[in-house]
Amino acid sequence: MPHLTLAEVETLAREAHATQTDKAGRPYTEHLSAVAEGVRARGGSDEQIAAAWLHDAVEDDALSREWLAAAPLPRPVKDMVLALTKVTGEDLRTYTARILATPGALVVKESDLAHNADPARLAVLDEPTRTRLTEKYATVRHLLGLTR
Repeated sequence: MPHLTLAEVETLAREAHATQTDKAGRPYTEHLSAVAEGVRARGGSDEQIAAAWLHDAVEDDALSREWLAAAPLPRPVKDMVLALTKVTGEDLRTYTARILATPGALVVKESDLAHNADPARLAVLDEPTRTRLTEKYATVRHLLGLTR
């Protein structure tokens, strides 16, 4: 079976997340699009861009682990998506170590963090949420060795 094209992955991700919104109430697909574009702008491969479109699909229950396992996607895309999928109760050190150990995943997470930490995006959140997320993103960046 041939692998899904990048356009097919984008369509699938948009459909899977169609009813979801982010913390500010915006369509979640805007975040996925921004992360994919960020990966592209950072020189990411088509596999990394595909992983960017799917990076939250399993974590957000938009698509199942079983779907991902059976999906006609290259192994590196599946590996990156699983590396970027937080496990309930997992500490940040374990999560970031998995990202660092998975080829290609770091640039996807870097793009994800850049969009999540966008001041315009954070500005619409209440102060406690904004503070909590800003600290969390800084910690993850530090653990991944990403400096400003």
